[in-house]
Amino acid sequence: MIDWQHHVPLPAMRTETHFGNRVLRCFVDRPLSFYAMLARAVSLYPDQEALVCNQQRWTYRALNNEVDRVAAGMVAHGISAGERVVMFVGNRPEFVAVLFALQKIGAIAVPVGTREQGPGLAYILQQCGAAAIVLDESLLSRLPEPAAVSALRLGIVIADDQQLKSTTASASSTSSSSPTSSSSPRATPNSLQLVTYETLQGQPHAVANVDEEDCACILYTSGTTGNPKGAMLTHFNIAHSVIHFAVTLKLDNQDRAVLAVPASHVTGLVALIALMVHVGGALVIVPEFKAASLVDLLARERISYSVMVPAMYQLCLLQPAFFTTDLRSWRVGGYGGAPMPVPTVQALAKALPELTLVNCYGSTETCSPSTIMPLGLSAIHHDSVGIAAPCADIRVMNENGEPVATGESGELWIGGPMVVPGYWDNPEATARGFTDGCWRSGDVGSIDGLGLVRIFDRIKDMINRGGFKIYSVEVENTLMALQGVVEAAVVGHPCPVLGERVHAYVYAPNHALDADAVRRHCAERLADYKVPEEIFFGDTPLPRNPNGKLLKRSLRG
Repeated sequence: MIDWQHHVPLPAMRTETHFGNRVLRCFVDRPLSFYAMLARAVSLYPDQEALVCNQQRWTYRALNNEVDRVAAGMVAHGISAGERVVMFVGNRPEFVAVLFALQKIGAIAVPVGTREQGPGLAYILQQCGAAAIVLDESLLSRLPEPAAVSALRLGIVIADDQQLKSTTASASSTSSSSPTSSSSPRATPNSLQLVTYETLQGQPHAVANVDEEDCACILYTSGTTGNPKGAMLTHFNIAHSVIHFAVTLKLDNQDRAVLAVPASHVTGLVALIALMVHVGGALVIVPEFKAASLVDLLARERISYSVMVPAMYQLCLLQPAFFTTDLRSWRVGGYGGAPMPVPTVQALAKALPELTLVNCYGSTETCSPSTIMPLGLSAIHHDSVGIAAPCADIRVMNENGEPVATGESGELWIGGPMVVPGYWDNPEATARGFTDGCWRSGDVGSIDGLGLVRIFDRIKDMINRGGFKIYSVEVENTLMALQGVVEAAVVGHPCPVLGERVHAYVYAPNHALDADAVRRHCAERLADYKVPEEIFFGDTPLPRNPNGKLLKRSLRG
């Protein structure tokens, strides 16, 4: 049995009851609010670098000053504790400042990915009853009509060319000027007041008194069908997630993380922003991911920690500079969801022997990590997503909600203090998604005798070909082992005889692949009924929704 106690020193834990009747294993010493993480970092490391983005560099003192200014300005504009504020903001320092300003005043942050379009944004604003939205100037055109968002009364616009300086942040934090109508960047024909981010100011505001079970953030899960659901991430959830990461990955205030995934996603929000503030480390923000420039940034900023999707690592490997640049500071490389293709693991190990890859499995509903691979074991157990996080409870259940035997497959049910209490104002979805204190993941997986968790497929993505069940992930991983393949998706195509046939979609930039050769590659590694019968090659990435989730339904046609 692989046990955390044999790999890392674990903090004290105890059993507690939360969210009504959930009996949970919890960390005794934990932050009691999301904002408390920043307050602690400012107290311990005021002059240490907190945020880096292009030419901007903020210490924790400067970040705190900016948070104070923004919090005071929001209160001056009437935003109060418990109100929802949508953050339609890209990867930039202002995202972090606004996030913690909302936590300071006790408001609920609702980050939304900048790929979201008007109708989706309107739905989120209305469903959560948002009182305000903070958005990049370039996204103003996506603001919905006033009739579609009845509660929205304030918009805070961040200029695209905004260049905040740490000295400015420090000087403006104590301003007591009142906001004026001259701060509006354009006239509006409705009651929505638009003000500019840089003019936010007001009387200093005390830290709001929140309960750790209160909602800190709402993240909308991008379901492949129907409207998204707003998962309620509480202060309690976030606190346990950051401790899980910090303890198992051995991160501290000397670490420097790169934020190359969207800040609005649970990975960016929890596994990077919240985590780095919790340990007092530095966060280097990448406004837009480009593999070539990322390689240079990793070296220049002495990055030690990352969490990226496997495709990002593969794109880095395609850069010649990756093999000649000094990346010895890069110590931990996290990746999520599916296992990394073995050739990618091997190529990274050869190029960067100091880098330890770590597979983590989680979701919005589990506030990021449910499983984490202990350091150094990813290469040995490359087909696993790790073992249950120290406070997590993972069960494998059959269709009747009964546990299956060790090693058998079923649906993964996930419990623990990092699992959200439910969905915002959606009791029906909460009742469907949560049972006995566990979130029902919809993933098919297993847990072996060592405690290693394996993910085979989404229940709805399993292919039934003539009675044979095919896990699309297995076929996708086989395709990903081909040189040059960055993305692969396998779906079932309706067939009147067999029920479904296996179709594959492959994105391999700058690599010419032959369908017959790909099928031969698969036939050497898979049962014959799993080999794709049709293979489609594209020179553009596979379709994804605003949260980055692969849209298999659009591939099925």
